[in-house]
Amino acid sequence: MPRYIVATDGACMRNPGPAGWAWVGEDGRWAAGSLAAGTNNIGELLAVLYAIRDHAGVADLLIQADSMYAINSYTQWMDAHRRRGWKTSTREPTKNADILSELIVARDARRAAGLPDVTFEHVRGHAGHRLNGWADERAVRASQHGDRGLEAIWSTDRGQELIDVSVDAPKAGEDKPKRRRA
Repeated sequence: MPRYIVATDGACMRNPGPAGWAWVGEDGRWAAGSLAAGTNNIGELLAVLYAIRDHAGVADLLIQADSMYAINSYTQWMDAHRRRGWKTSTREPTKNADILSELIVARDARRAAGLPDVTFEHVRGHAGHRLNGWADERAVRASQHGDRGLEAIWSTDRGQELIDVSVDAPKAGEDKPKRRRA
């Protein structure tokens, strides 16, 4: 399979608060999840984790992310945190160590299968990047479900419709029904 591109994003209402994560593939496949409580960084990391897990057999996987925290956590920091016993360089407990541990497992599984590491590309969020716009739309929608106390995962692999990624994602509120005034 040639290079496959997915965009990832996380969202959080009242950071910390109800959170969501999402990845959207270049072919319109997607997945999103909601959390009743989390942070934006948790959403960003979970989006990367699920993108890697859900594409375990894709050799050339490119993840486009607007979060340098997520990119740097994966590419530079997680192994160092683990070596230090899940402490930062200032000896503070590493935030989100549970997710970072799962990212290491996912990366090591790719390596054990003879696959190269995923590659990352930083994209500017809310700057007209179509796949990132769709990932943001799905992550925000998931965080709204989290705000209602629902923790769930939705995806095209679980019966959801493909997204038409040839068009821009709706802006905030565009996909909501208009209220009629009396």
